[in-house]
Amino acid sequence: MPRKLVVMIGGVAFLIGCSGVLAIYFGKDRLLGLASASPNGLQCIDINLVTIRKDNRFWVRKYIRTNPTDGVTRVTTALRVAKAVYQEQKPDLVQVVVLDENGPTLRSDIRGRALGADVVYVPHPEKLADGSTETPVTARYYDGGASTAGLFYGEQITMLPRDIDTAIAGLKDLSDCDNALAADASAGDAKKDKLKAAIAAEEKAAAKQAKEQDNTPSPPEPKSTGNVRPGYDRNGEFIGADATMDEKSPSAELDPTMTGAADRRSPVTN
Repeated sequence: MPRKLVVMIGGVAFLIGCSGVLAIYFGKDRLLGLASASPNGLQCIDINLVTIRKDNRFWVRKYIRTNPTDGVTRVTTALRVAKAVYQEQKPDLVQVVVLDENGPTLRSDIRGRALGADVVYVPHPEKLADGSTETPVTARYYDGGASTAGLFYGEQITMLPRDIDTAIAGLKDLSDCDNALAADASAGDAKKDKLKAAIAAEEKAAAKQAKEQDNTPSPPEPKSTGNVRPGYDRNGEFIGADATMDEKSPSAELDPTMTGAADRRSPVTN
């Protein structure tokens, strides 16, 4: 065989052997960039919550996200969250759906392969009059990862009741997901409170300024000049000016523009 072909075959065999050793040493999940499996599932984030109250029934449906992981860990996380929701709210039915971080956001598109795991928990099936379910818990998942569009590939696995019971028995802590929606609402409430405080401070400052202006004494009325004397009422408050003059007004027969010549006889006579 040509030496180049032998070298190529040897290189391929060496890479395959190294990959196998790495998978044994690090684990398949870590080698593929997946979050390590845990008997308690993974941390998750709430992305949508639907509550239904109708005909004396209380149903809760949650859509959550986790880091990329295998199907078993996804469904284990959903089982833990379903149990946590029931302990807190005691609904008649809890459904938890695990989506990928790149999955659809519209509720109408959340179906089929967009559901990485789907758990329905009915603590008391006998209370459902329509007999829609007979088992308290149903769980299914896709065993493959998700595509760039957020759709999961692989085979859909419907868990057997004994496998579900084993997974639930292995849960160490029944904790819910981090509620990102509540965090956003709290941040919005904090901004609203800050704005209200700023408006209240501005109104307080304006009221204080107006009060100071009201308490400032008004300047005294100007004193009268010449023959125009100010007029006051009985209480001593200023009411206007008195235009009467003490001196006698000039005679009506005299022209005020003359210098008194009107009172003398003209030297020119007829």
